[in-house]
Amino acid sequence: MSMSTRKRTPLLLLPGLLALAGCGAEDLSTTVAAQESAPAIVRLQEGTNFNNVIAIPPGAETLYLSGAGADPKPDGSWGSMEEQAIQIFATYKTTLEELGWSLEDIVQVRVFALANPDGKLDFEGFNRGYRQFFGSDINPLKPVRSFVQVAGLVRPGWLVEVEIRAARMPQ
Repeated sequence: MSMSTRKRTPLLLLPGLLALAGCGAEDLSTTVAAQESAPAIVRLQEGTNFNNVIAIPPGAETLYLSGAGADPKPDGSWGSMEEQAIQIFATYKTTLEELGWSLEDIVQVRVFALANPDGKLDFEGFNRGYRQFFGSDINPLKPVRSFVQVAGLVRPGWLVEVEIRAARMPQ
């Protein structure tokens, strides 16, 4: 069978499905068969703040949102890492909802962050803000995530810049 005619969904899911099979999950062949009969976005290997694997099947709708950061407060200050994370994800939530999408559709988050002037990166502050939007009461799902410390961001005052990708199955 040529590569162009072979179904690819099981190959995309194989690493996560093998991990599930090794952890006492249902029979691997049953899991693969279920995925072939009802394509869905599959989230595997859930951690505290994110999943390690998300498989997007053919035919899914995708949405990409550019990197965004916080706006200054009325007093001109920018706020902490936690405050900036909350503002960024609240803005994304509003944007997604205006487009007919939701936080639950987010499958990937990329984070670029600066250390404080003292050289310490407030990773936990970011996570406190992030957890209000993922793995929370308003959104139980978690995306895959990358978090990178950078030397600088485009806008003075930003401690963090975030970009997201969303996917969903057509209804």
